[in-house]
Amino acid sequence: MSPAPAVGQAGLWNIANVLTMVRLLLVPAFVLLMAAHGGHDPAWRSFAWAAFTVAMITDLFDGELARRYDLVTDFGKIADPIADKAIMGAALICLSALGDLPWWVTIVILAREIGITFMRFWVIRHGVIPASRGGKLKTLAQGVAVGMYILTLTGPLATLRFWIMAAAVVLTVATGLDYVKQAIVLRRRGLAAEREQRVQ
Repeated sequence: MSPAPAVGQAGLWNIANVLTMVRLLLVPAFVLLMAAHGGHDPAWRSFAWAAFTVAMITDLFDGELARRYDLVTDFGKIADPIADKAIMGAALICLSALGDLPWWVTIVILAREIGITFMRFWVIRHGVIPASRGGKLKTLAQGVAVGMYILTLTGPLATLRFWIMAAAVVLTVATGLDYVKQAIVLRRRGLAAEREQRVQ
């Protein structure tokens, strides 16, 4: 009886991973563009916005491509969330450092994102909590709000971006609390199942 053929694994250099790498490379480029000419030049801020927007677009496609075409790799599992946090974190820190966004907003968003990342590792052996609709809406609101803050907007658009950022902060906190709740329930169920197996 011949052995079953080995299941092929997607190579490192697939389109999903390449998009993730591009996003990682855009982080230092974005920071340099934000800092150019003192950080408040409208032209350079527009270039920074373009880099941020490209990074956000690649974020939409790399994970979907990996799942749809079976391109999931260990590198992608690690690099994709790092790239997501890196570009958003860089944008928030740059905006706060330049005085365009209150530091407490940056701290709240980054604390939520980093905390949830550690939470995932805490419960990963018991299962995976799927991305919720609220979580996707939170990501969209953050991306739009931060993108508008990167641009030098005035008048009604500046007022609009304030309210979009306010909505993003509310969604960030609400979805974070919901994730913590789900993680605790998942861990309790996992521990209960382990105890039942030991008893049997």
